[in-house]
Amino acid sequence: MSLFKTIFGGSEESERESHMAWRALTDLGQLNEIVNESTEKPVVIFKHSTRCSISRMALRQFEQEFNLEGKVVSYYLDLLEHRDISNEIVYRFGVYHQSPQLIVIKDGKAVYNRSHESIDATKLVDFV
Repeated sequence: MSLFKTIFGGSEESERESHMAWRALTDLGQLNEIVNESTEKPVVIFKHSTRCSISRMALRQFEQEFNLEGKVVSYYLDLLEHRDISNEIVYRFGVYHQSPQLIVIKDGKAVYNRSHESIDATKLVDFV
């Protein structure tokens, strides 16, 4: 069992323990805040399915690579709890839904998005 946890992770609680300053994206109104914030700093949205091992691995890899604390604003979206917000992101930013997915919003527009194994935190430096 411990090998399984090492590869795929443990409980949801341990999964959410992170050194990153994630903001939980839990309300549709926050999308307006994201648009406004993105005029000052790039905003990163990580769309995550808490039941998907691939999504969990992509999230962990992203968190390990991430080194732009304070230079970008990072939002975490639990897709299973807030599918309505994911749907609004598709509509508002014109980004086709995938999971896991990383979206960068700058000046109110989606300027970058990647999913699955293409998610790479080191690419964010291009938007700072």
